[in-house]
Amino acid sequence: MNWANAGFTLFGHTVLWTDLVGNVAALATVLLAMRKSMWTWPVQFAGSVLLFIASINAHITGNALKQAMFAGLAVYGWWAWRRGTQDGARLAVRPAWWWERLLLAGAVLAGTVVVGLLFWVTGLSWGAHEPLPKGAFLVAADAYIFVGSAVATWAQGRALVDFWVVWVAVDLVGVPLAFSSGLVVSGAVYGVFFVLVVAGFVKWLREYRTSPLATVAVAQ
Repeated sequence: MNWANAGFTLFGHTVLWTDLVGNVAALATVLLAMRKSMWTWPVQFAGSVLLFIASINAHITGNALKQAMFAGLAVYGWWAWRRGTQDGARLAVRPAWWWERLLLAGAVLAGTVVVGLLFWVTGLSWGAHEPLPKGAFLVAADAYIFVGSAVATWAQGRALVDFWVVWVAVDLVGVPLAFSSGLVVSGAVYGVFFVLVVAGFVKWLREYRTSPLATVAVAQ
């Protein structure tokens, strides 16, 4: 048997090891990010590779592209956090400036439009094969999750507290979309992810407010 197709049967459904371990790694990435551990990025990279393989085998090209993007962003995040922790320094987290927030919001909006059109024309999104208007809604949601995930991961590499907020915004669409589409397991994973993201946001924000950076900002 091809190792990429190896798995087991659970409640009458085949569960691939690549899909299972990849999703576990994705959840572990959030826990590691809460602790600002450098292991965040290698674990994300490994999980993305496994989910990429699972998506290719399942012929879900759009999701495979998303995992390839996550793998690339993991390399960037590792490099950025390495720079931020040189000479034994602790990674300094901070809220985004107002112009950075505009940049993040603009990137999500513009990216959703561009990627949504690309997904629709190429049929990379599973929603592109559904009749209108449902198909257009599913493609837009798919593109929004794709772009929002990229923006959130980039902001995470910048150690911006706001990256957690972007993930919350992504999950607010991802959770109901997964359940309404019958993807119960994916919806449950998104749900757990949502809880962890909220906890991570609170932890990073509390850490910033007790850091020297916050003291300097107030003094200014």
